[in-house]
Amino acid sequence: MEIEDKVVELLKTVYDPEIPVNVYDLGLIYRIEVSDDLKHLDVDMTMTAPSCPMADFIVEDVRQKLESIDGLSTVSVNLVFEPEWDQSMMSEEAKLELGML
Repeated sequence: MEIEDKVVELLKTVYDPEIPVNVYDLGLIYRIEVSDDLKHLDVDMTMTAPSCPMADFIVEDVRQKLESIDGLSTVSVNLVFEPEWDQSMMSEEAKLELGML
């Protein structure tokens, strides 16, 4: 399995406790970048709102799960707010789950 596939698989196990959809399908993951030597992983993610009270918990959950990938030396999870998240970033699956389709 490619490392990017493993990253996505793990991201799909992280949920915002207030929303029954994983962070990947919510569109909260903006960038996944693996170094050429496959040792370093950088992830940019956002929250549905800048004032999300669960932000620290969710970011830590993402970091811990990604650190479990064999072979990685470092995992950086960066919380960003540009571009601002909106509902159009959600997958069709997420929209269906939330009754938006």
